[in-house]
Amino acid sequence: MRKFVFYLLFALMGLSAAAQTPGELNNTRINGFRPIWFDIGQRSEYGSKYSGAFGTYTMKHRPLAIYSPEADKTFFVYGGTTAADERHLLCMISCFDHKTGLVQKPTVVYDKGPVNDTHDNPALLIDADGYIWVYVAGRGNKRIGFRFRSVRPYDISAFEEKGGSIMAYPQPYYIEGKGHFLFETRYDGVRRLFFQTSPDGEHWSDYHPLASIIDSSAGETKSGHYQITGRCGNKLAAAFNRHLNGKCDTRTNIYYIQTTDFGNSWTLVDGTPIEIPITDKNSPCKVLDVEDSGKNCYIKDVNFDEKGRPIILYLLSNGHQPGPKHGPREWFTAHWNGKKWNFRYITQSTNNYDSGSIWVKGKTWTVIAPTGSGPQRWGQGGEVQAWVSRNNGRTWKMEKQYTADSPANHCYVRRPENCKDPFWCFWADGNPDVLSVSHLYFADSEGNTFRLPYEIAADAEWVKPESVSG
Repeated sequence: MRKFVFYLLFALMGLSAAAQTPGELNNTRINGFRPIWFDIGQRSEYGSKYSGAFGTYTMKHRPLAIYSPEADKTFFVYGGTTAADERHLLCMISCFDHKTGLVQKPTVVYDKGPVNDTHDNPALLIDADGYIWVYVAGRGNKRIGFRFRSVRPYDISAFEEKGGSIMAYPQPYYIEGKGHFLFETRYDGVRRLFFQTSPDGEHWSDYHPLASIIDSSAGETKSGHYQITGRCGNKLAAAFNRHLNGKCDTRTNIYYIQTTDFGNSWTLVDGTPIEIPITDKNSPCKVLDVEDSGKNCYIKDVNFDEKGRPIILYLLSNGHQPGPKHGPREWFTAHWNGKKWNFRYITQSTNNYDSGSIWVKGKTWTVIAPTGSGPQRWGQGGEVQAWVSRNNGRTWKMEKQYTADSPANHCYVRRPENCKDPFWCFWADGNPDVLSVSHLYFADSEGNTFRLPYEIAADAEWVKPESVSG
């Protein structure tokens, strides 16, 4: 009981039981893949609003993995920790070598010291010269974020800091001939969306506001948004919801805007110019309106069809708390077919924070997500399944079971940028009901699943993943 109270106090403070000075373990190699466990701490009858597997959290940090054809490696970042019974956030990086099938011993890019909050997890970018950039998130405006660059191209052994700024939920992209483009969030009394640009990752533009919707007719004084972004060539897109009077537990609706000129101008999905920031809840960029129905909307991913038209993966529920009362949790796609948005039902799952991604190859679309009921039924995550549509999202069928009979729920299935088999997707597991060991997994497009070793010998540099196919 005393240990439970101890961890609860640290959870409420956002601190770790193994508090250290920030940066103390930077550029240290860790003898194992040890994703962090986290609990937001908002509890109700069916447990925490979300907790458990957080190594690949949040869906608003992206990309977390990038395949480099030059190196023939998939580089990936995740939120790690020092030990199974400690909640000490380490922003980690490793890579999978497609030639050998081995993974490299992970490196600490940034040791968050006393912070255990996985809202500070990293995101990834690789520039034209092969330098690997790790964007370490901050939280709100209280903890700034930091940018780190590898000392050598395509090499994860050492990183150097390249500046810091207010930067929550970083979503960086590299555009050839232009530089770094960063979608991010600020908490200026209201949760607003922004972007910045940089030619080199060190010298940055001002913050450009994207969205801050306040419905004054409803008596609102605060705005609030979460955005999920995507890239198709030089096109950068943002799909975002809105929070009623800034309250993130009332997230609703979907809005979509895009740019093809590095943020100099923005358009609707059909190319019609639109001014930013978006401030009207009835803006023409609105894709889906569920506000009057009281539905909550959780955007999971943005991808594009073979013609470059956006597909938004999202989940609808009847409230923010876990358990059957606020179900069902229904998965959908919104697809722009060139003339209108089509909305298609996929399946149901058991928690608002069941999170996965969508892959597109021609008319075949695949959603890989923890939609199967897991051992902790109402907790975040579950068993990972692949839902496939072979007719541009009109109908769906569950075709692959990636995990089964698991001891803990799996969650936050992520799609690497420019992904290549067998590192087609990756995620972590963890028990949402109690502090637990968490493992990191990756899998190929056929359903073959691999677990990364929790322990690695001190003298080993490359190790073989363990096959654990569902």
